[in-house]
Amino acid sequence: MEESITQITEKNAVVRDWSLKTQRDKGDSLVEECVANLPEQITVNVRQNNLEDLVRIWNQWDSDIKGIFTERYGDIAHLITIRVNEQLIQAMVRFWDPACQCFTFNQEDMTPTIEEYATLLRIDNVQFGKIYVKEPKPMTFKKKLVRLTDMTDAWAEKQIKKKNETICIPWSSLRDLVLNHPDMLKRVNLFALAIYGLVIFPKVLGHLEVAVVDFFERLKQGVNPVPTILAETFRSLSTCRRVGKGRFIGCAQLLNVWILSHFWKIERTPFHMFSKTFAPLEAYLKKEWPKEVTEQHWVSVFQNLRTKDITWRAPWIRPSVLLYKCGSQDWVPLLGLWGGVGYAPLLVQRQLSSRQFIPATGGLAQSEFAFTGEGYMKRVRDTAKSWKEIHFMELALYADTLTQDYDLWRKQRVNSQQISSTNYTAQNPFLEQMPSELDIARQEFEREKAKMSRDLSTLQEENYQLKIEVQVERSRTEKVQREAEIVRND
Repeated sequence: MEESITQITEKNAVVRDWSLKTQRDKGDSLVEECVANLPEQITVNVRQNNLEDLVRIWNQWDSDIKGIFTERYGDIAHLITIRVNEQLIQAMVRFWDPACQCFTFNQEDMTPTIEEYATLLRIDNVQFGKIYVKEPKPMTFKKKLVRLTDMTDAWAEKQIKKKNETICIPWSSLRDLVLNHPDMLKRVNLFALAIYGLVIFPKVLGHLEVAVVDFFERLKQGVNPVPTILAETFRSLSTCRRVGKGRFIGCAQLLNVWILSHFWKIERTPFHMFSKTFAPLEAYLKKEWPKEVTEQHWVSVFQNLRTKDITWRAPWIRPSVLLYKCGSQDWVPLLGLWGGVGYAPLLVQRQLSSRQFIPATGGLAQSEFAFTGEGYMKRVRDTAKSWKEIHFMELALYADTLTQDYDLWRKQRVNSQQISSTNYTAQNPFLEQMPSELDIARQEFEREKAKMSRDLSTLQEENYQLKIEVQVERSRTEKVQREAEIVRND
């Protein structure tokens, strides 16, 4: 019998006190131990698979088949039409901090969160806290292919290839089945598998790696794919940043949408963006985004990024809680397809409109590991066990405000890393004069005042609409009464 998952939700103030105490007691390993000598020259390959076949197949399906696909797999089909801005991703890698598992843009920390990616993908038929865990002795690749395709053992054995020391199956071997399999549900499932293998986990170009098939088989058990997607995104970013070269094998499409969504400026968020039927990826595809921007220009943008340049809470998300730790860990450990890593959501909580305080980060820099060598399965089991108790924090909505102690802590951390690694001294943010407590209070007052003004405007608009509806309903009622009176008189 599967062990149940315990969910604990705590007040924002309680978590803040815990985080400050934990950081004080355990120390901040990011500052004291993990100032890495990262290469200044970075050349990253963001080459993607050719997805024309997938787009053609999707366009051939009718609305019924597309509806079945979306009900099972959420909005992942939109990923095949998202154009990856390679220059943008290459520039972003330069600002990735492997010790913190976040982007450090000038004075700002940002990283994708589980809540954000889950909102983008809209996969409903999963258990939030149920993660993919690599099996110590999984079913053979051949047997999995037979079960997925209903083909023979001989067919499956013939399709399995070894490419760059990796066991995989060519997309061309599955393409005909996706087009012509007599079982419509098999076609739907194999199409989803292709998206996971060619778009979300594109480790081997033109092929689907064996680990992707293992993972895909577990989705029907209600596994939440988002922690796995984030794990491999973070691990690939860290590898590229540490080595200074290599190919990014995370989901570039999701990362592209995520970062641009934090520059999605709107005067006022429409109510329909928070409805269950609103699809953020579809809305992204309909919006015009910058094109033909060079990597050097993006680097300049990120080097000089300021708080006011960022849409801290993406306009398509409004969560009430944030997953901030699992089990005895002080952050959220993630298991991918080929390794594990941790990330600290408390480090970027203002992405969800919560006041930013000092996060507990002790041990985070040592959280990454690969599924190779001795002892890794123990770390896998420990991570899986920690997810049996997941902790959420209620979000205190204070726009993008910072606590003063966080501001001091972060400047010290970034200062240490910039001197030894990034060498971006031309835009030194630490020479700026710190705002006084009066300035901070004044800024917070102005934000609250603006928020109250927006809320009042919204209430007035809703009140006006309600009055109209009441008048319409009253007219209908009077009309019915008049007609009834006429009938009675007759």
